[in-house]
Amino acid sequence: MSRENTGGNLVGALPPDILRARVVNEIRNAMRGLRDGHHLQHVDFDKLVIPTSVIVTLNNTPGPVWFGDKVGHSYEHKFLFEITENYPFQKPIVRWMSPIFHPNIMPPEEGGAVCTKLLDVWNIESNILRFIKGIETMLITPNPGNPFDTRTCTYAAEYFNKVGYKPPMVVSEEKKPSLRIISDEDRKPE
Repeated sequence: MSRENTGGNLVGALPPDILRARVVNEIRNAMRGLRDGHHLQHVDFDKLVIPTSVIVTLNNTPGPVWFGDKVGHSYEHKFLFEITENYPFQKPIVRWMSPIFHPNIMPPEEGGAVCTKLLDVWNIESNILRFIKGIETMLITPNPGNPFDTRTCTYAAEYFNKVGYKPPMVVSEEKKPSLRIISDEDRKPE
């Protein structure tokens, strides 16, 4: 295992077989630990290679979206969670994939970046399940005091500072979590 300290960030690499085992274990734990309706769609774990990308779908979780001229709620959200060869020493790359009106999450057309303390304090003890649960909390509790500096995020911050945001109650439906791991082949444009 190699590690170096670069400006306070621990960078390193686990041996490939240990890294793969850790990622498979984290994905399985996330699948067991997520509440009903959240999806991690998967392929055979025997085919998992690092780097890899996991598409996470949060269902039955309200999050703000802009509908025409007002804020409404979407109950399905997707983001991409990219795991590199330096995971868990290097934080994952996260990109939002679905419509959103949130001061701390860029919509896909503005880059899809996610601003969360979970990524700022990422360390070797962090894991996929804890991160997904943190994203769920962030969806329903936007922080307009610390928005991204994009048109949509800044507007969302102004809106939530003025109007506030109260997510509706969620009624859980019976759905089995699944996980989808995508390969580089899946990413190639057609």
